[in-house]
Amino acid sequence: MKRKIFAPEHEAFRRTVRSFLAREVLPYYEQWEKDGIVSRDAWRAAGKQGLLGFAVPEEYGGGGTPDFRYSAVLAEEFTRAGAPGLALGLHNDIIGPYLTGLATGEQKRRWLPGFCDGTLITAIAMTEPGAGSDLQGIRTQAEDRGDHWLLNGSKTFISSGILADLVIVVAKTTPVGGAHGLSLLVVERGMDGFERGRNLDKIGQKAQDTAELFFHDVRVPKENLLGDLDGAFAHLMTNLAQERLSIAVCGIAAAEHVLELTTEYVKEREAFGRPLAHLQHIRFEIAEMATECAVTRTFLDRCTADHANGELDAVHASMAKWWATELQKRVADRCLQLHGGYGYMAEYPVARAFTDGRIQTIYGGTTEIMKEIIGRAVLG
Repeated sequence: MKRKIFAPEHEAFRRTVRSFLAREVLPYYEQWEKDGIVSRDAWRAAGKQGLLGFAVPEEYGGGGTPDFRYSAVLAEEFTRAGAPGLALGLHNDIIGPYLTGLATGEQKRRWLPGFCDGTLITAIAMTEPGAGSDLQGIRTQAEDRGDHWLLNGSKTFISSGILADLVIVVAKTTPVGGAHGLSLLVVERGMDGFERGRNLDKIGQKAQDTAELFFHDVRVPKENLLGDLDGAFAHLMTNLAQERLSIAVCGIAAAEHVLELTTEYVKEREAFGRPLAHLQHIRFEIAEMATECAVTRTFLDRCTADHANGELDAVHASMAKWWATELQKRVADRCLQLHGGYGYMAEYPVARAFTDGRIQTIYGGTTEIMKEIIGRAVLG
């Protein structure tokens, strides 16, 4: 089924992304996986190529376009290349809107040029050892000390936590306010008391650094408050639709790609004297997955088009996120099974797709949270 959401300029951008991947990412990716972190040179190269800050105004070095379809192209190509470690989507689609939508003029001048040229890598720190999806469980606190906030607490599972130069921290600024007493504070590399713990050893996405962060009496200047005081809950809810759509776009792209790899494999691999593709069970497996991917792709393209037009709501973003990521997990598992013993070998792309994709149903809101959102909307 021919896709209709992309214009010629988006396809031209796709060619640019593929060239960037071939030149700046894929030759080094195996080493990044071993190191557990990507090179900062790759971030600067991405900035030079114009892959950072699509929605940032041109006066700050950005692309000046809020068209999410460019982000979708970037996500699709990085997913197909099996290179999630260079977390450009996190930077552009998840953290970018906080800076462009909430930052003051002074903050924008201070942070956005580096955000766009790749010299300032960003992260957002919500999850804590005792609080994941439940914002009311956040214990990191910021005490008002007049000209600064005194920040204490810890975060975990923070993507880009080792490399990040700028971390948006969700902290409790009004102790009795529950989820509505939270604010966003920007902590910068080099602030006294800001420490990074382990680069966490994950089962997948090895090249993407994920860290523990610790804040011990960190003096955060008042001018580093992002958005409204005690307004973090509303700010976080505003930006979740794009975050979840971005994850969903990667989910369907990953499912389609691993299915393509497996389709070629079963055509070539022989069992009982003939290709696997000649067995009815194999054909039925491929047929089922191809149909599920085609149906999901149609829905995701519609969501992408709606978001580009400012029409995507939280419920449909949640639908997209849970369905596409669960499909990704299911397709990766079935495709690994069709590869037999070879699918369990780390050198095969299907094995990496299996481990890299497992986190998709967890971060950005678990499948269970997505269903809760949808259920409340449907049932009232």
